[in-house]
Amino acid sequence: MALYAVIVLVLLWAGYRFYGDFLEKLYDVSPDEPVPSATMADGVDYVPSNKYVLLGHHFSSIAGAGPIVGPLIAAAAFGWLPAVIWVVIGTVFIGALHDYSGLIISIRHQGRSISEIAHKYINKRTYKLFLVFTWLTLMYVVAVFADITADTFVKEAAVAQTSLAYILVSVVFGLGLYKFKFGLKVSTLTALLALGGAMYLSFNFPFLWAGKGVWIAALLAYCFAASILPVWILLQPRDYLSSYLLYVSLAIGLAGILLGGHSVTYPAFKAYSDPVIGGMFPFLFITVACGAVSGFHALVSSGTTSKQLASARDAKFIGFGGMVLEAVVAMIALGTIMMLAPGDALAGAAPAQIYAAGLGRFSALIGISPDVGRIFGLLVISAFMLTTLDSATRIARYIFQEMTGMGNSLWGRFVSTGASLALPVALLNIRITGPSGAVIPCWKFIWPLFGVTNQLLAALVLVIIYIWAKKMRVKALKLIMVPAVFMSAMTIWALVSMLSHAGFNLMTLIGGVLLVLALTVVFESARVVLEDPAPTEA
Repeated sequence: MALYAVIVLVLLWAGYRFYGDFLEKLYDVSPDEPVPSATMADGVDYVPSNKYVLLGHHFSSIAGAGPIVGPLIAAAAFGWLPAVIWVVIGTVFIGALHDYSGLIISIRHQGRSISEIAHKYINKRTYKLFLVFTWLTLMYVVAVFADITADTFVKEAAVAQTSLAYILVSVVFGLGLYKFKFGLKVSTLTALLALGGAMYLSFNFPFLWAGKGVWIAALLAYCFAASILPVWILLQPRDYLSSYLLYVSLAIGLAGILLGGHSVTYPAFKAYSDPVIGGMFPFLFITVACGAVSGFHALVSSGTTSKQLASARDAKFIGFGGMVLEAVVAMIALGTIMMLAPGDALAGAAPAQIYAAGLGRFSALIGISPDVGRIFGLLVISAFMLTTLDSATRIARYIFQEMTGMGNSLWGRFVSTGASLALPVALLNIRITGPSGAVIPCWKFIWPLFGVTNQLLAALVLVIIYIWAKKMRVKALKLIMVPAVFMSAMTIWALVSMLSHAGFNLMTLIGGVLLVLALTVVFESARVVLEDPAPTEA
């Protein structure tokens, strides 16, 4: 297993080092070019930030549960090798290109969202449709991750207590850093010590037990607060401090894979087609999702990160580097299933349980008991999901304000956030039954649609990036065009396949609406491309 990790890490590093530099030169990025955080600073959304703090926020926001859940589902269905190959190739040549380009485009358009970029370079109709599409995508993100997080909190009080401590300490950290001007190093060390103490107490004295409904309400209230408060009070500090938890999990995972002496016993290849998921083409590229490319990343890059970037030269470190870090998370997640025997009962468990159990085994290498390591693994997944929840809600608020023209006053933020949380509240409070008539969790119902919608969003963003690059006379356009065409084909194929094999229900109704929206955006984009001949490449 150590050889597997070394090969993947070297390939990802080479992609960051060489392809990242190539893109930086291709877009003519200069450290002297103006950035929105400086030219439009408002102390609420536009705030120049230290690149390490911003990487923590960005990485925590984009990661979510996707790079853990998606690769594990794909490996269980098709074997680990197809998932690994797609994680590496997809990350370097599609995912990182997508994230980095979206960030560069946004900072060159006053920190505007990718939807507003579509308005400028395509037309108003496409802009409106793209806004609706992305807003609906964010609603699924909030509903899915709130449901999964609430389930975890119900089962593990220690995870809930530590997560609450993270929120409280983050507020104090943000006030100390920005209001009272304490140094970053001193503030970070103090906050991490406080969090370490809270984690110790929570793991040894769990007491915060509550029902799922209570936790869902609490999570949505947290999302509301994170959306309307200035970014430096809660959102950025919590994501930054959470990133240390995620970095520790990366260190434990890498140590376990590189030094644990674990053998690879799970099949590299199982089958081309899975009875539940479908064929490897196109569903491998949909299922792995955030581990290789994710449309949600562009919403973060152009929604919150671009408004905090202190220098254009930091874009590669944060945009490209954040995607590479997410691929490392996916690599570690795949390692937790690779060491399972084909008949192991755990191989058929939920992805979060596989990951947590694997991290528990890796933790034993540094003297931590497997059970504590397992709880820590669940805490890591919850931290990923919470940081996605807060960012998704804030970005949804931005988009709603764009759609309605509502201002950025406190009242405008209240109304926009409330409207953006209305659909998740509805989805999380309706009774959903499966084909057998049994009640199923909200996330199981929405996850397939979330996966294909997220990847379809990535495809549409790549199309918009291509149109922008073409208008700007950027060279090497094929490096953008090929990923855009590939992701568009795979995701539309997957969505059509899903709709054709499912009966008429709420999911297929929403899926049909999304398909119409996506095809319209693709058609309008293709029309713009064909009407404007491409520049001659040198």
